[in-house]
Formats: sequence, C-alpha cells, structure tokens
Amino acid sequence: MIGCVEIKNLSFSYTGRQEDQIFSNISFDLDPGEIFCLLGPNGSGKSTLLKCIAKLLAPRSGSVLLDSENLNTLSSGKIARKLGFVPQSLVSAFPFTVEDIVIMGRASRIGMISSPCPKDRKHAWTSMERIGVAHLAQRPCNMLSGGEWQLVLIARALTQSPGVLLLDEPTSHLDLGNQIKILEVVDSLSKEGMTIIMASHFPDHAFLNADKVGILRDQSLIALGDPDTVVTEEILAVTYGITIKVLRLLDGVNRKICVPILKQE
Repeated sequence: MIGCVEIKNLSFSYTGRQEDQIFSNISFDLDPGEIFCLLGPNGSGKSTLLKCIAKLLAPRSGSVLLDSENLNTLSSGKIARKLGFVPQSLVSAFPFTVEDIVIMGRASRIGMISSPCPKDRKHAWTSMERIGVAHLAQRPCNMLSGGEWQLVLIARALTQSPGVLLLDEPTSHLDLGNQIKILEVVDSLSKEGMTIIMASHFPDHAFLNADKVGILRDQSLIALGDPDTVVTEEILAVTYGITIKVLRLLDGVNRKICVPILKQE
C-alpha cells in the first residue's frame, strides 16, 4: 500500500561515534493516511530525525522503509516520488517566481532534458490554490514574507504527489489563521490517504489532528502512542521542564488543550 512507513532502530551521530549520538533506536510504524506528531524540546533532534527519514542524512544504524522498500535501495528520484519534505528553513539564491518554485516539485517526474508539461503546471497550480498562494504565482520568491515562503514550500511538496509528507515545524512562521489553515490541509491530505510526519513545538497540534504522537528527548522516544496516552501533564512536565495543565474544552469543541502555567514569585 502507498504511504506505509516503517522506522526500525534508527540511530544518528554527526561524528559517527556512539557516544555522540543525537538519538538511538528510534522505531515506529505508520499506516497510509496516519498523522504522526513529533514533539520534543529544542535540540532534541526532531529536525535531524526527519532528515534521516528523508535520506538527507545517513543514519549511523537502522533503516527506513517506505511501502516495504528500504530507502538505501532506492534512487533519489524514486524517493522524491514517494516522499515530500518541507524543511524548517530554506533560502533560494535566485529570485525565481513562486510558480517556478512550486513547479520544481515535479522535477522527479520530468525527464532530464524535458520541460514541465501542461499536466505538471496543472499540478502546481492546484497545489498553490489549495495552500492559498496562487495569487503570489508571479511574485519573486525573495519578495515573500517568512510565512508566505513557508506556504510556498508546502505547495511545492504537494506538487510532488508523494505518498508520505514530512513537515518540519510547518506553522512556525505563520500567523494563527494560516497555522490553522495548514493543519486543516494536513487533515484533508490524511483523509485522502497521504501519511504525514510533522515535527512541532506545540503539543496542542497532537490533539488537533494526530493519530500517533512521539516525544523525542534524551536521545530516544520517551513516549509513543495515541495523543491521550502520550500528551499528559506528567509527560509534558518531563519533556519541557515546566508545569503544563491538560484540560478538556466542551461547549461544542470537545477536545483537549495544553495550558502552560507561569511560576508565581
């Protein structure tokens, strides 16, 4: 099935030495259409883990399987057709238009000496409309705000038509309205069968649309499971070192929220 993810005993170290490992023995499985929310404090290795899953970094040990195929056996082109990756930050050295940037998402499906065909341009335009950046199509990318640029990168990843989408802090530069818009897009993509792995600093995101949650801290997943099991006051206190209350909103909302508590002097 398209969109199956198997992470098996994944470990990574920038130096290659075991004593310098960023994380070790990370394992989890996802079925097509599931949303996995990866939480953890700054510096815990969330971005590094996503880069290992995307084969942008080579793990020290372990394996990543997409649709039962080991990424180490696949070409970069085939990986790009299976998996989309939206980094936390990316800078373009050239003032490409937004439309050009988004069409680049079709690179793995276009021949080496070919140009984008009408089908490729249609995919790009559909993605831009879905993310809400079609009105920016002819704007140079170096004239975008940080939030607009983040939306463009998400549209580019959707243009790849991947079965799995990796999002590294996708709402970090967005205002509240666009944050919710992106989470709604993530939710609709999962309903269409796309598997999503999303790193976030906001535990509330797990309650909004995640099927599974993993908390990365101290080189390992200290908790893994469904949001109600993982996102608890006790686990959040260990994760972030502060007091966080987990409350349930009723009155037609009926979901949990996380409320940090300030220390009183």
